[in-house]
Amino acid sequence: MAKDVYSTGEAAKICRVSQQTIIRCFDSGKLDGFYVPGSRFRRIPRETLIRFMKENSIPLTNLDSDKKKVLVVDDETELVDLFVDILERDGRFQVKTATCGYDAGLLTQQFRPDIIVLDYMLPDINANVVCKTIHSNPGLEDTKIILISAHFDEADGSAEVERLGADAFIQKPFQLDEVVAVIADLLKL
Repeated sequence: MAKDVYSTGEAAKICRVSQQTIIRCFDSGKLDGFYVPGSRFRRIPRETLIRFMKENSIPLTNLDSDKKKVLVVDDETELVDLFVDILERDGRFQVKTATCGYDAGLLTQQFRPDIIVLDYMLPDINANVVCKTIHSNPGLEDTKIILISAHFDEADGSAEVERLGADAFIQKPFQLDEVVAVIADLLKL
């Protein structure tokens, strides 16, 4: 069911911009809305947000999507295909994939995933760089990261999660339903 009114954070996710951008547009009058009585919280009616998106050539694709966006990044194409199959069949997820760090970076900017399932060692980049890049982007502060790797045991993987600021670690090999459960838990589904 579509919402009638959005917060600035929700509008930012839908438009794929930072919350500060939405606030600036609201405060400058480029995006109409109202303040919640007795507070400084801004709210944007659905019709206003649609008009704003059309005026600024922002695709409406995220407006009614209640599915959580998952980006799977791994150079093992068979594993990526399995992820796509199981996550799409689940019905709660919209899935995009990348097999290298470069594609992952582009897709992260365009797709704005809720969660990234990230192989620790990619051919062109490692998880350290990916995590730093995501954490330094103000529009991605809520993006969760699950590291997957065959190079670490559970204890070392957990230490890497903490060091990199990721949200979870899963050791390869794993059961796909285990990963789906971790994704659902991190996204509070």
